[in-house]
Amino acid sequence: MNLSGKSILITGGTGSLGKALTKHVLNSFPEVKRLVIFSRGEQKQFQMAQEFPMAKYPQIRYFIGDVRDRERLDRAFKGVDYVVHAAAMKHVPIAEYNPMECVKTNIMGAENIINACLDSGVERVVALSTDKAAAPINLYGATKLASDKLFVAANSITGWNPIRFSVVRYGNVMGSNGSVIPFFINKRREGKLPITSEKMTRFNISLQGGVDMVLHALEHAWGGEIFIPKIPSYDIMTLAEAIGPDCEKPIIGLRPGEKIHEEMITSSDSYFTYDLGKYFTILPSSHSWNLDDFVRTFNAEKVAEGFQYNSGENKHWETVDSLRSLIKEHVDPGFQV
Repeated sequence: MNLSGKSILITGGTGSLGKALTKHVLNSFPEVKRLVIFSRGEQKQFQMAQEFPMAKYPQIRYFIGDVRDRERLDRAFKGVDYVVHAAAMKHVPIAEYNPMECVKTNIMGAENIINACLDSGVERVVALSTDKAAAPINLYGATKLASDKLFVAANSITGWNPIRFSVVRYGNVMGSNGSVIPFFINKRREGKLPITSEKMTRFNISLQGGVDMVLHALEHAWGGEIFIPKIPSYDIMTLAEAIGPDCEKPIIGLRPGEKIHEEMITSSDSYFTYDLGKYFTILPSSHSWNLDDFVRTFNAEKVAEGFQYNSGENKHWETVDSLRSLIKEHVDPGFQV
C-alpha cells in the first residue's frame, strides 16, 4: 500500500506497535504527508521525539490527547486520511483492579474514535484487538471484545460516507512493553524465572508482523472484517529454557483473569471465518458488500464448522533455538545465553 501523500494518525502512538509503525512508515514512505502521534503521555512523547525528531522528520506531529476526550479527537482528526487505533488500557491485573477506567478507555474511547471518524474526512480505520477478546475471561478481554463489536458495527451506520472500519487481532507481540520476554530477560539476572503454569501457551508475533497486518487491513479491508494472522505458539517452559536454562523456575500460579491457552477464533466464530492464505478473517454477519465477490477477489475459503484457533492446539510451534534467534533479531541484538 502506498501511503505517500496521505495523512495518518496513530492513537497510542508511543506504544510498541505505534513506534514500529512510525518507523516503517517514515522509512518506507518518506513522502507521507503527515504522521500524527496521538497519546496522553507527555513523557513518552518527549522520549519518542528524541528518536523521531521533527527536525529530521517534518511530517511527524506529536499530539497530546486522550481517546476519552471527544473534542480533542475532533481536532486531531481534521485532515486525516487513515486512523490506526492502538490506544488501550491493556494490563490484565490493573484492569481487574480499576474496572471502570478500563471500560472508559477501551469501550467509550472506541465509540469516541468511531464518531469522530464518521464526522471527519477519515477514509480508513484499523483498530487493534487482542487474542484475549476471543471468549474473554478477564475485563481487558471483555472490553476489547466490545470494542471489536463497535468497530465492526460502525460499518452499518456510515450511510453516504465511504469510510471503512476493520480490526486486526493477534497474540503476544514479541518484546512489546510489559510482555513476558523482556520480563524474563530482566528476571534471569536474579537467577529465577517465575512461571504461572507449566501448561501455559501463547501465540507469538513480531512487531513487524503486527505492522504488516495493519497495512494489510488498511489496503484490503472491505469493511467489518477481523483479521487474524497464522502465527506459531510457544509454551512457557520452552521460553524459560530459551532465556534462562540455568535459572530456577518456581510455579507461582495463575494471575487474576489469566488463561492457560489463548484463543483467536472460537468454534462459534467458525460460521463466519474464511481462510485468506496468510491470514484468517472473521466476516461480519451483516455487510453491505457481496460475499461472492469477496470470496472471488481474495480466493477465500470457508473454514470447517466448529473450527477453532488457539495457542494450545496450534500446528506450528517455536523451539528453544528458534526463540533464541527471534529474541536476538526482534528484542535484544546482544542477547546471549
